[in-house]
This record gives sequence, structure tokens and C-alpha cells, in this order.
Amino acid sequence: MKTLISALTLLMVLTSCSNGDNENIDIPPQESSNYFPPLNSDEWESISPMELGWDAAKLDELLNYLETNHTRAFIILKDGKLVVEEYFGNNILGTAAFNKNSQWYWASAGKTLTATLVGIAQEEGMLSIEDPSSVYLGEGWTSLAPEKEQLITVKNQLTMTTGLEYEVSQLDCTLPACLTYRLDAGQQWFYHNAPYSLLRRVVENATDTDYNEYTDLKVESKIGMNGQWIAQDYNTIYWSTARDMARFGLLLLNKGKWDETAVLSDLEYYNQMVNTSQTLNPSYGYLWWLNGKESIIFPSIPNSFNTSLSENAPQDLVAGMGKNGQFVEFVPSKNLVVIRMGEAPDGSLVPITFHDEVWEKLDLIIN
Repeated sequence: MKTLISALTLLMVLTSCSNGDNENIDIPPQESSNYFPPLNSDEWESISPMELGWDAAKLDELLNYLETNHTRAFIILKDGKLVVEEYFGNNILGTAAFNKNSQWYWASAGKTLTATLVGIAQEEGMLSIEDPSSVYLGEGWTSLAPEKEQLITVKNQLTMTTGLEYEVSQLDCTLPACLTYRLDAGQQWFYHNAPYSLLRRVVENATDTDYNEYTDLKVESKIGMNGQWIAQDYNTIYWSTARDMARFGLLLLNKGKWDETAVLSDLEYYNQMVNTSQTLNPSYGYLWWLNGKESIIFPSIPNSFNTSLSENAPQDLVAGMGKNGQFVEFVPSKNLVVIRMGEAPDGSLVPITFHDEVWEKLDLIIN
């Protein structure tokens, strides 16, 4: 915790005022110029950094920095094409070299996949995010008085605004005894993992479909992903290859459409998902982090800071971020997808400073 707070303090000093615009901008449908790799194939068109006019020497510096900070996979897509695809070190067991076929965990970056699945389920009429969560989880899913539990909606779960007590011994615990009252829903923002984890049950109960099966039917089979959700204590963690993560990033960059296949057709939901979702933390959408806003509340800290997610990243960066530095993110203005998988570069829960330094080096390469 001390490491994270120190990093955030440094970040506040460096960015004492907002460097972005907090306006939410609807993203209209448009014809895509992106390349989409074929399904069930290793084929993936590439374009060299030289062809794009990128600084090759600076790119080498970035790759060295990533390697020394325990990165396992790093991918950059431009217009859907591979510009950078690098692998470092060993698999998670330390028994083999990491490569394009190696599986790795997404950690909380997988929240973005859940947000997409909730949107698809709503689009299909299986649920409404405005409904009380008890419609899908049953009454008594918390220890709250019934009238307070009814205030919590699926949207509150998507936006980290359930109002549940966060000063508890186990933030991942999804048992009713662990979910107690602090404030009415919508009155606080805190990065509380347990209400998020219960979205899996919301989707399963609403669709009457196993979560892995629903993920495969609605996303994986349509874009060529081959990952899986794996239960771990109270959590369910998504695992895949780095290329699978890049496919998902490309899908979201392309506003929920894979080439001619609509995966998430509801553009209203998409726009809500990748824009400010509530007033308490402008830098958070529906389980996506947003750059370029005037303030942010970071994981594990209830206080708001007058800074943005990343000083050095483009203002319109939309990021899925997970423990130990798992990143799936896209930049509409530059038509980029950036993927990082690996071990923790430092001791923080989500390595914000490392993320910003990566973008500081990337900015020198692509501009």
C-alpha cells in the first residue's frame, strides 16, 4: 500500500491539474478500415515500424524497458495489423519460453470482457442494467436491509458504486456476510472486487447459460479467441494468449464489430461503457478506465486525485487494467491497440507509474 500511495503522490505532483476534457463523446457508427485476422488461424498481417515512420531506436529502448520490468508479452496493433509482437522470459510456471501460444491471466483487465458480456445480454433482452441486482442474484445476496439491497442495480456493479462497506478483511468475498452496508448505492465510488465478481452470476442466471459457454457463444467464436474463465477462490479469472487479448482490443476499438460481424450492436451501451459512467470517478466507465479526465479515484484508495489516468498517454485512451500490469487498451484517435502481459514491475496493486512510463516511451516512438 505504501508503494502505491508513494507512486500516486509522485503522479499528483507531476500532474497537479487536469490535462483533459471531461466531455463524454458519443462514437457514431462508421465504416471500418481495420484489418481483421482470420478466425482459427495464425495468419495475421503485419506492418513494420519503419513503414509507419516510427523511431526504431526508441522502440528498442521501450522493449528493453519492458523486458527488465518482467514483461512476458507486448503487442501493438495499428489499423488491426501487427506492428510489435514481442515475448520475453518464461511461462507462469517457469518451465518453458513464453510465446504466442502461451496462456496468461488477465486479472482485472478481464473486467472489460465482463462489461461486454453484460451489454450483449442486455441487447438480447436477457437483463437490464437498471434492474436491482436481486432480480438476478435473489433477495438476500447481501446482508443489507431489503430496502437498501433493492437500491443496488446491475449498473452499480458495473460502475463500482454499490455503496457496500469496503473496510472489510476480504474485499473479494462474495458471501452475504461479507457484503454489508456503508452508504446507499450511488453515493460512493470504491474499487470493490466482490460486487464485480457477482456479475458472472448475474449473466449466468439471466441467460441460463454457463459463463464460459456464454463467452464462447457471444464473443470468442465470433472473433477467434480461445480463452477460458477459471475459478480462483471467490474470483473467476480469464486466461488467454496475448493474441487473444489483442483480438478483444481490436473488437472494442472497432466499436463492438468484428469485420462484418456485429458482436455488440448496441452503440448506446458501447458509448456508455467507454465514457464516464458516474460523477464520483470521471475516469471510470463500465469496468473500463478512461484517460483525459479531470480527476480519478485509484484502486484501494477512496480519495479522488486531481489528475488523469496517464499524463503521457493520448487523451482518448480507454484501458482495461489488471493486477501486476495486465493491460488491454485502445486509442481511437490513433487507431491503436496495446497489450501487455507479465509479472509485477513494482509492488503496487495496479502499476500506474509503470503504465505511464510505458506511454512516455511509446509517445516518443509514434509521434
